[in-house]
Amino acid sequence: MLHADDVIQRLYEAPPDGFVAARAEAIAAARQAGDREAAKRLAALKKPTVAAWVVNLVALRRPDLIEELVELSTALRAAQRELRGDQLRELSTQRRQFVASLVAAARKLATGAGAGAAKLPLGDVEATFTAALAEPEIAGQVRTGRLIRAVSHSGFGEVPRPRLRLVTDSPEDASFSSPDTSEGPDTDARELTVAEQRSREREHQAERRSRELERELNAATAAERRADRQLERAEDAEREAGHLVEDLDAELAELERRRTEAVADVARRKTARRTAEREAAEARRRVGDVQAALDDLHR
Repeated sequence: MLHADDVIQRLYEAPPDGFVAARAEAIAAARQAGDREAAKRLAALKKPTVAAWVVNLVALRRPDLIEELVELSTALRAAQRELRGDQLRELSTQRRQFVASLVAAARKLATGAGAGAAKLPLGDVEATFTAALAEPEIAGQVRTGRLIRAVSHSGFGEVPRPRLRLVTDSPEDASFSSPDTSEGPDTDARELTVAEQRSREREHQAERRSRELERELNAATAAERRADRQLERAEDAEREAGHLVEDLDAELAELERRRTEAVADVARRKTARRTAEREAAEARRRVGDVQAALDDLHR
């Protein structure tokens, strides 16, 4: 039997429609070889979605492309942290081009492995590569070649949300005293002061509204993250239930095969018993005939 890691790589390289049967075969081989640890590892493997399988193909057969992805991801995050606009735009262009080349390579590998090009979920594949560029953790998962589902990323990189420089509601900022008419009868100056006051009032209103929207945005973002986590948990639970059904189906198929073999063995043994009964009866008859001949001889 191959080493467990080699078997796992072979399982994740093969199209997912044959994953369950191949896993059951590998588990049986490991148990027959007495390798209980390998059998346990293999039993814990999950069937990948088609999109995850396509990404795994790139990681397993073109690891050089994944290394380029990691390097570009590092450069993008560095540019974002330092807010280098020109470099960031250039790297963003490279990102789009590189993701397109990754998807093209993935499509070629998948069709070469026997998958129909029209049925490939290339949108999910692209989303996974884009997420890997944005988040080191996802890039690390992609690098293993053992994804079980596609992933996505709502934003890109580590660019922090802009912090608004707001004017506080301090007495100094909020003091809009009426112009002192005793300083002079200049009507134009008074009108200008009123206009400035109204302008500052509008600015304060805009700033308050900005703070309100910022709070609403933060709350909505937190709610979105909670919903995403809940969705992921629901998807994981659904997937686990699906894997359990697949495992039980495989076990039922194995039990049905063994039952068929057992029924056939019972039939063979029944035939052998009947043959033995006939032979025993024939032997008894012959014993009787010989005994009778001896009795006649001694009379």
